[in-house]
Amino acid sequence: MKRKQPAKPAPVERDERVRHSKKTVLMATYKLLSEAGLSGVSVDAVSKRSGVAKTTIYRHWPSRSALLLDACSNMGSRPQAPDTGSLKGDLELLVKHTAQQLRTAPWATVAPSIIDAAERDQELANVHARTHSGVRTPFQTVIERAQQRGELSRDLDPSHVIAAIFGPLFYRRWFSREPLDEAFTKSVVERAIRK
Repeated sequence: MKRKQPAKPAPVERDERVRHSKKTVLMATYKLLSEAGLSGVSVDAVSKRSGVAKTTIYRHWPSRSALLLDACSNMGSRPQAPDTGSLKGDLELLVKHTAQQLRTAPWATVAPSIIDAAERDQELANVHARTHSGVRTPFQTVIERAQQRGELSRDLDPSHVIAAIFGPLFYRRWFSREPLDEAFTKSVVERAIRK
């Protein structure tokens, strides 16, 4: 008598298991990054923390860097570009959000180790570049919109305005450790858009 083969899971069940597995892996990676920084994240460590086999992890992320990129892209909330009708209003909202994230989000403790590792590892440099691009995109959008409205000169390179904003924020967060309060964030915007 032939033994019955177990029924194959329905495609919907399989898709749901895959989604759950990927979510579990990303959460474990995110937690490891938050707790131990970049050096604490290996595929072995993620597998142990998540309970997902390494072969399954490699099926979805071909390298540690690919896994890190996916996890980093989900670290912290990235705002949409606001549209208050003025550059100053838009930037104040974005800077306030960024300052809040720098004070409270786990990625703020991880970012320095990613920046450091990016100096020596091209794959991690790519992770860093993509993460940075995601952070700066809403700023770029509101600056370009202001140029179209005539609030800023079209000759002004948006990256200069972004640097004038990020520089003081990052300096206070990682070097001087002074407060990133509302008075400071407003002054950063004022200086960045002064003509």
